[in-house]
Amino acid sequence: MSINDSNKEWYIIDATDVVLGRLASKVAHMLKGKHKPQYKPHVDEGDYIIVINAKNIKVTGNKLSDKIYHKHTGYIGNLKSTPLGKMLDKKPDFVIKNAVKGMLPKNPLGRSMIKKLKIYNNEHHGHGAQKPTTLEV
Repeated sequence: MSINDSNKEWYIIDATDVVLGRLASKVAHMLKGKHKPQYKPHVDEGDYIIVINAKNIKVTGNKLSDKIYHKHTGYIGNLKSTPLGKMLDKKPDFVIKNAVKGMLPKNPLGRSMIKKLKIYNNEHHGHGAQKPTTLEV
């Protein structure tokens, strides 16, 4: 625990029927700490965010079939492509984390910010002792 952890709050967001992009932008805003008056872009002043019910997220338009996630195994010809619809069935937490990670800085500061994001596929989480505040999106 660092010195700056004392003023960090814990927030909980219910992702049921929330559009993926709107959720990701709100979470990224809170992880960066832009909602605080003492915001500095070079300091990690953001709060901890818990996202529950990740499997109930919504997307708009034809993204379930048109948005493709690519993964390369490192071997020749082994590019694995998975549409968003299948990825939501298999790993809904990855979909949210990937969307939020794309909105954070691409440096060590961004990598420390993404560690403060906790995503759960159902409503049970193990962070009751931190007394998280409910946050509406």
